[in-house]
Amino acid sequence: MHCFITLQAGQLSYVDPATGYVVLTRLAHLQRGACCGSACRHCPYGQVNVKDPSKKKQFNSYFYV
Repeated sequence: MHCFITLQAGQLSYVDPATGYVVLTRLAHLQRGACCGSACRHCPYGQVNVKDPSKKKQFNSYFYV
C-alpha cells in the first residue's frame, strides 16, 4: 500500500513500516536504467543481475490451485 501512495506522489522511495527499511520504488529503478543485482522488491528488470538464486523472487504456487 505504501508503494502505491509513494508512486502517486512521485517519490522514489518509502520506509517499509514492517521492517523500517528504505525501499526504492519502480520509478527509482527505471531511472537507474538497469538491475543493480540487490534483489530489490520492485525491480522492473526481472532481477536479471541477482547472483544468488535464493534471493530472487519466486512464484509460490501453493496459494493457487
